[in-house]
Amino acid sequence: MSKTINFYIISDSVGDTANQLAEAVAAQFPRLEPRYLRYPFIQTREKLVEALDTAKKNDGIVINTLATGDLAADADKYSKEMDLPCFDVFTPLVTAIGEKYNEKPTGIAGSVHDLNKDYFDRISALEFAVTYDDGKDPKGFLKADIVLLGVSRTSKTPLSLFLANRKLKVANLPLVPKSKIPDEIYRVDKKKIVGLTTDPQVLMEFRRQRMLAYGLSADTTYSARNQVMEELDFANKLYAELGCTVINTAHRSIEETATLIMEHMGMDVFDN
Repeated sequence: MSKTINFYIISDSVGDTANQLAEAVAAQFPRLEPRYLRYPFIQTREKLVEALDTAKKNDGIVINTLATGDLAADADKYSKEMDLPCFDVFTPLVTAIGEKYNEKPTGIAGSVHDLNKDYFDRISALEFAVTYDDGKDPKGFLKADIVLLGVSRTSKTPLSLFLANRKLKVANLPLVPKSKIPDEIYRVDKKKIVGLTTDPQVLMEFRRQRMLAYGLSADTTYSARNQVMEELDFANKLYAELGCTVINTAHRSIEETATLIMEHMGMDVFDN
């Protein structure tokens, strides 16, 4: 059985440059099975940390091409704290050229791409996932191919982006007890809705680690058993009400969960 290497491609643009580098590196190790998980359009530290946390959880190697703001420095610092292999393949060369020629880089994300229909379909799906992440605009639920529901830290955003790389338009909604569920959710075909759940102990530990990574106490309301049980109970009751498919993400990689979702939707998991 071949060993798997998980490349996490993090970019404030599409991530094609880092992905091509990962493919070139993987070609040097034919006995390893590469998996490429893209996190494009990363614009905030919160989303960056979420991507890095997922990479750490799945024993990944990060390749980033972050050109804007201080995100590259944040990625480097946070990865070192987490003991996560993270390679910034953009900043060193840009810095060297800037210093040599006394020029400032634009800091604009993006690169040259092969502009074909497949490319545009993928970009459209990625932009959709970013636009309708975390229930920002309820109208997205009615436009989506797949709607993901789940409490905090059940991999909604990583799954949305992974499925977007399969050219699927995904919207997701975080579930919080006593919060109002958007009316649009009840108008979505239940076959398009996937409820994400997890084991209480797994969720507690994941949240504890997140607090520690932020330099805070691990023992907070956010990670307390009563809070976790209340949130999961709220989610499970909603899933039963909607009659949607439920998938437990505990001990499953993003790719494994995505495969289950695509199989449920009757989609070809090998169609890129």
